Amino acid sequence: MNFAAVYESYRAAFEAALIKKLAEAGKEVFPPVLWESMSYSLLAGGKRIRPVLFLAALETNGLDRNEGTTLAIAIESIHTYSLIHDDLPAMDNDDLRRGKPANHKKFGEANAILAGDGLLSWAFELLLEECSRGEPYREAARILAHAAGVYGMVAGQSADLLWQSGGEKELDFLYENKTGRMISAPLEMASVLAGGKDRAAWTAFGGKLGKLFQLTDDLLDAASGEDEARLTAVKVYGMERAERIADACAADCMRILHNIQGDVGFFEGIVGLVRSRKI
Repeated sequence: MNFAAVYESYRAAFEAALIKKLAEAGKEVFPPVLWESMSYSLLAGGKRIRPVLFLAALETNGLDRNEGTTLAIAIESIHTYSLIHDDLPAMDNDDLRRGKPANHKKFGEANAILAGDGLLSWAFELLLEECSRGEPYREAARILAHAAGVYGMVAGQSADLLWQSGGEKELDFLYENKTGRMISAPLEMASVLAGGKDRAAWTAFGGKLGKLFQLTDDLLDAASGEDEARLTAVKVYGMERAERIADACAADCMRILHNIQGDVGFFEGIVGLVRSRKI
């Protein structure tokens, strides 16, 4: 498998569908700055790892990835809203996102808050559209709502602001909720749409992949001198041990994949991508 080419095929297909959906949905939004600011962040690029995971898992489970386009857009809209709010002065106070001015730097803080609110609301409109397709889609929507909210990502973000120090227990909570829930949700959603095929294994894999993603973030931030005020793996374990834990987490991801039916070669490539990334 040419992993890079396959990944790009998923990413490009998603990007094209997203651009088309945005053009359709934004025609009647007023004032225009609202949709402009929402689109600015949603079209800012990135690896699109969450929708790619979802579309790839659909195909691995024997489904047509095109059937999941709307859900994939909802997943990315929720992720993007979280990035807009995360960059705000009251949160991480970041001026840049993916090499461009953060939303609040381009449109102002108030408009950035509303852009995030708009993306979250739009995501749930998209989910409700899909719920009419039957119970599997309703269950997929429930999974995403649960992962994004007070039992998942929002709880993780809240804890991240609260804890500047702590131990393994606190760190595990952060990893599971701040990052892990929104990585595992797309995989569990795909399984549900395929009749629950290997659901527990997909969910477990997603949780481990989310932990690996955050471990790598912590290691990269420590190497660049960033996020000194946050609770990180490097603070809890030290750099060398955190590197070993990340390697063990990647190995756990691979072991879980071996319990999933179908060709999981692409997901093995994802594990390598996450562990070896430099940005």
